[in-house]
Amino acid sequence: MSDKLFEGMLKEAGVPVTEAEMEARWKAINEAEGSLITNDSAWSPFWRLITAIVTTPCKSLVSLLVTKALPNLFLQYAAGTWLDVYAWGVDLTRKASAKAQGVATFTRAASAGALTIPTGTLIESPTLDGYIYRLVVDQDTVCPDGVLTFTAPVTAQQAGSAYNLGPGYYSILPSPIPGISSVTNGADWLTTPGADEETDEELRLRSRNQFSAVGQYHHDAAYKAIIAGYAGIRTDYLYFEHDGPRGPGTANCYIILDTGAPPQEFVDNINAFVRDSGNHGHGDDMICYPMPETPYDLASTVHPVPNLSEDRCAALVQDVEDMIRCAFRQNSDFNVSKTWPHSRFSFSRLDQDLHAALPDLLSVEFDRTEDIVSVMDLPVLGSLTVALGGA
Repeated sequence: MSDKLFEGMLKEAGVPVTEAEMEARWKAINEAEGSLITNDSAWSPFWRLITAIVTTPCKSLVSLLVTKALPNLFLQYAAGTWLDVYAWGVDLTRKASAKAQGVATFTRAASAGALTIPTGTLIESPTLDGYIYRLVVDQDTVCPDGVLTFTAPVTAQQAGSAYNLGPGYYSILPSPIPGISSVTNGADWLTTPGADEETDEELRLRSRNQFSAVGQYHHDAAYKAIIAGYAGIRTDYLYFEHDGPRGPGTANCYIILDTGAPPQEFVDNINAFVRDSGNHGHGDDMICYPMPETPYDLASTVHPVPNLSEDRCAALVQDVEDMIRCAFRQNSDFNVSKTWPHSRFSFSRLDQDLHAALPDLLSVEFDRTEDIVSVMDLPVLGSLTVALGGA
């Protein structure tokens, strides 16, 4: 679509864009100059020379203009380094990736004596779409005598938002620790979400927002520009509540991430930057909140194709569970429709996504018959049961 657009721009400027148009232009120039060369057959040495030294390079130049140079002059189509330069022109830089940070909860088999979790201890997730996610304990953590459950600070092994897994995923100690019976990540385990390097689409949205953010007064675009400077936050992940929720001159901003509502500590840091550091309009009272979450209990029954082995049936049930959890933002490993505020979550669409990704799936049934309709809230899982049914 964009190629046709930019070809049209060149045509409007009088630039020949096809080989036939170029040859016609060269012939017109040849005649205008009074040249005596009249052999215009395909085997003419003159026109073969023109094709070799003029037409072919011109076609390459037109292709470069249509596919690279012209698109990258416009924010709507700019990409990569071109977009970085464009963003620099509106005082923005691409956000770097970041590692998830939080706490892991350890449970001891007995509370007698002190126990130390050493720095560098690894905590793994089950395999998700062929990948194992790992957390690393940041520092030696001592559980005192008489305490059964305690937490240790952890950081994701690699940067990226995919490490912001939902509660219960990080549950495996590849090297068992004597005295530890279990480990897990709780519901509020994250203190700083992991983030991927800002994509072209995300940077393009922020750059476009900059044009609206310029002005003497703070409004949605200005606050979007301030808040979206934090890693992992996109301008379209910010939802504003106006009409003076705390009186005239007040507003709220509700934030989501790819993996759901952000941790409160992360939001507190944003509020401190906006409110306490003076990055707000005169007289403004704007507070950020994690997007309210509404839990839904869900049960599903998986029916595999006939004659599937027990191992593949078990793997199918796990894949269905992981994809459903992805739809409700507990992981980000699958291409599946996700829940959103002010939206309708369709179970028929989820059914389609499951069938498209899992060829061993004959049918899947949900205990909910109605779609989930959200307003200023994010639908999340309260409980999830996935059972194996008959073929």
